[in-house]
Amino acid sequence: MSHALNETQLARCGQLLSRGADALDIALSDEQHAQLMTLLVLLHKWNRAYNLTAVREPEAMVTRHLLDSLSVLPYIKGPRLLDVGAGPGLPSIVIAIMRPDIDVVPLDSNGKKVRFQIQAGHELSLKNLHPTQVRIEAYDGAPFEQIISRAFADTDAFVNLSASVLAEGGEWLAMKGRVPKDEIARLPQGVSLIETLRLAVPGEEGERHLLRLKCD
Repeated sequence: MSHALNETQLARCGQLLSRGADALDIALSDEQHAQLMTLLVLLHKWNRAYNLTAVREPEAMVTRHLLDSLSVLPYIKGPRLLDVGAGPGLPSIVIAIMRPDIDVVPLDSNGKKVRFQIQAGHELSLKNLHPTQVRIEAYDGAPFEQIISRAFADTDAFVNLSASVLAEGGEWLAMKGRVPKDEIARLPQGVSLIETLRLAVPGEEGERHLLRLKCD
């Protein structure tokens, strides 16, 4: 029995992606739409073998992975972005598709997830995607203007562990569900919250927020 997505599922997911992007006021070119759909197919296929994400239904993957990742696009500046604890490359692969002008480094210590990032980058011809398998504590690359995290750790831990690779004048972007007031209260001295943004992810019933943080 084949577990590949059938034509009906692909059509439904493609429409869901298009409607969601429209609701986010994000214009997808035909190429970007095709790349995002290829990413969905790859993620669905690999997930059956390697358990990359707890989200298993393709329509839910569109909402909870692709559209959720697209929702932060207006706040991405570049020219270099680090995605800490990127897992299977979310939001980093989506951002790399939409912003070919910036270098995106998805960072994760899990080998199978990084292998997926590499394969996806190859199949999507993303020359600006640079998957890296290492723990953030051991990463010693050049500083980044922006560092993002979607499901890595509490905000205070995220900031503490990645502070050494934040460029001067740079910012952290922490993707969250509900506003984590306790995590914000634990932010280290010298780090401040710029703003808390409500993310309206089409089809997502739960709350989604983006925290922008900086060094004082």
